[in-house]
This record gives sequence, structure tokens and C-alpha cells, in this order.
Amino acid sequence: MRARLSLLVLALAQLVIALDYNIVYVALPETGADLGFAAHDLQWVVSAYVVTTGGFLLLGGRAADLLGRRRVFAVAALVYAGSSLVGGFAESPGALVAVRALQGIGGSLLFPATLSLINTIYAEGAARNRALAVWGAAGAGGLCFGSLLGGVLVDAFGWPSVFWVNVPVAAGIAWAGWRLFPPDIRGTGPGQFDVTGALAATAGITLLVFLLVNAPQAGWTSPLTMGSAVLSLAFLAFFATVEKRSSDPLVPVRLFARRGLVVAMAVTALYSATFSSLPYFLTLYFQTVRGYSAWTTGLAFLVPAVVTVIGTQIGERAVAAVGVRRMLAGGMTLGATGAAALGLALTAGGPYPLLLPGIVLLGLGQGATWTGMWIVAASGVAPEDQGVASGMASTSLQVGGAVGLALLVALAGGVGQGSPGDLSGIRVAVFTVAACMGCGVLLTSSLRRASVPV
Repeated sequence: MRARLSLLVLALAQLVIALDYNIVYVALPETGADLGFAAHDLQWVVSAYVVTTGGFLLLGGRAADLLGRRRVFAVAALVYAGSSLVGGFAESPGALVAVRALQGIGGSLLFPATLSLINTIYAEGAARNRALAVWGAAGAGGLCFGSLLGGVLVDAFGWPSVFWVNVPVAAGIAWAGWRLFPPDIRGTGPGQFDVTGALAATAGITLLVFLLVNAPQAGWTSPLTMGSAVLSLAFLAFFATVEKRSSDPLVPVRLFARRGLVVAMAVTALYSATFSSLPYFLTLYFQTVRGYSAWTTGLAFLVPAVVTVIGTQIGERAVAAVGVRRMLAGGMTLGATGAAALGLALTAGGPYPLLLPGIVLLGLGQGATWTGMWIVAASGVAPEDQGVASGMASTSLQVGGAVGLALLVALAGGVGQGSPGDLSGIRVAVFTVAACMGCGVLLTSSLRRASVPV
């Protein structure tokens, strides 16, 4: 019973993280009008969260290993609760963007703590795979349910409600996690924490994600973009130097010998660049091309949400039946086929059911791939390294998403970056996603040589 309750708390934590990523999308028009955002600044309600989450994940993962997973989980959940409460009372654009950045830091602590708790509480094999499937269902479903819930809340209570809805859930999981999870046993003390490496990595990755998010708007050759690129490279080079000399590095070099983890990092980056970027373009399609309201847009994401959750459960069973490599290849194949079908079905006035074949295939592929890639990332990693391994894979997820969305927006002719909805641009983005998912099928063949169950 305790193990089941613990899994419920961990799944709720992932649900909060996933919901918070997408729930603000449908609230953006009302938020911008109410707080007086300039059109080109509104993207930072989303981007501030992405930048800080991506930048602090490695730090969060290592903190979970060294300072205690239960402790970091509880603190991160409370950061989420507090920042969400303040966010609903924000009265200026700057205050809201600052709150979203703080939420991102909470997410960067909560995500690796949650994943490493799963990978240490549940034994490697069937028990862990089942736990990851449940956790994955909460996360994958939350990415889609966020748009639905956001539409309902905005229509009923206004934009502040998309922040306040987090408060009771985040506070509740902080309390429940402290009561349910095993007490922290620290193998190394906080004095051995690689502070210099942590600061260098955080600064370098934060600047990298910032420039990828900001460049499509500011321009790839703008002084801000170029300056961010130079500083990011400098911090990352300094980080590499520090890690070579450190007796207790933030990212132990031995982890890169785990081929499964390296492949998982590549898969998570590709996953985020493709599957996770599609809701952005679908939201634009529904609201700016089809003229859907916030409520109707949210409702349109109900089918993808349900199918994605089903896909996570199918993925867990498929791993047992055919192995994780074949399951991941199948998930990517379903996703590529679904994206191609969806691109063909996007029209200026066609009925919603015309989109369903592509949406269903995409959802099944997304759910199955999500479950499989985290199984690969955790396989063969020692318990004391699960936090930083989770941070490495989830950093790839965030950086991949930032790179993917930036490139897709550029290929789509800047659609969504201050420009009106453009069907041709959206279709270009969707077909590009289909092609990249096809490349993902080839990537999974690398798992033949990795130390994971294939």
C-alpha cells in the first residue's frame, strides 16, 4: 500500500510539472491584455519557465543525490506552491515573468528528484517499468490536459486561476512525499558538492536555452543572441575544465560510458523537439486559423490527452513483450505516420474528425516513446547516480525542446512569433516533425549495442 501511495504522489508531481508547461498557452491572450504585455514580450510567460528549467536541471539532479531525494522533492514542491500563489496576484509583466522563472527552478528540482525516487524505490525490471508507465501517463497526459484545463479555468475564473490551481496540489504532494518516501541517506556530505561546476553548468545551459528561445524573435545575428552564445560557450568550456579536475564532479565521467544513458539523452532531445513542439502549432491552428475559443481549443486536446495516456500503458506492456528498442522504434514510427497524416488533414475549414487518425497515431506513439526513453535512461545506473542521470536526460529534454521549437518556428516562417496564424507555415512545421521522427527510428538502432534490455 505504501508503495502505491508513493507512486500516486510521484505521478501527481509529474502531472503538476507537465500541466504547468502547457496550461498557460490558452491563457496568454487574456493575460497579455490584462497585464499590458507588448506582443513580442508575451512569449516570455512560456519561455521564462523553459529557460530556468533547462538551466537548473543538472544542479537539481545532483542536489537530489547529495542532499537527499525526499528533502529536495519537498522543497521543490513548496517552491512550486509558493510561486504559483504569487503568480495569480501578479500585476505587471515583469512580475509574472519572474514568477514563471521561479516556477521553472522549482521544476528543475522536482523533475529529477521525482524520477530518481522512482528509480530507487522500485527495483529495476518489471516493477520499475510499471512505475515509470504510471508516472509517464501522468506526465504525457498532463502535457495535453494542460490545454483543456487551461481553457476551462480561463473561461470560468480568468487567467490567475491557471496559477492558483497548482497551489493545493503542490503543497499536498510536499507533505505526502515527506511522510511516505524513505528517509534520506546521504552517501557524501554537502561539503563535497561541486559548487563551481554547478554554477558554471547552470549559467552555460541557461544562456544556451535563452538564446535558442529568444533568437527567433531577436534575430540570430543580434548582439543579444551573439553575446549569449559566446557567454554560454565560455561557461560550458569552464565547466568541462572544472569537471576534469574535480574529485567529486557534478557529472561523473563514468556515466558517459553508459551507452544506454547517452542514447536516451539523444532520444529525449528528439522527443521534445518533435512530439512536445506539436501542441504549440496545434494551438495556433485551432485558435488563429480555425478561430476556436480558449474553451474549444482545450476541448480539442482532450482526445490527444486520452490517447497519449493509453500509449504509455501500451508502451510498458510492449517492453515486456518485444523489448525496449523495438518498442521505441514502433513509437517513433507511429509518431511519424501520425504527424504526416495530421499535416495532410490540416485545412482552413475541414471538420475536427478529419484530424483524428493523425492525432490517434501521434498520441499512441508519444505515450509509448515517453515510457521507453526513461526506462533506457535509468537502466544500469547505480542508485547514487540516479539523480544526476535523471538530470542529464531531462536537460536533454529541455534543450531539445528549445532547439526544436526555435528551428520549427523559423522553418514555418516565424508563425506565432508576432505573426498571424499561417496554415502553410504550420503544415511545414508538422511535416518537418514527421521527418525528424522518422530519423528517430534509426536512432533507436543504437540500443543494440547498449547495456539495456532490447
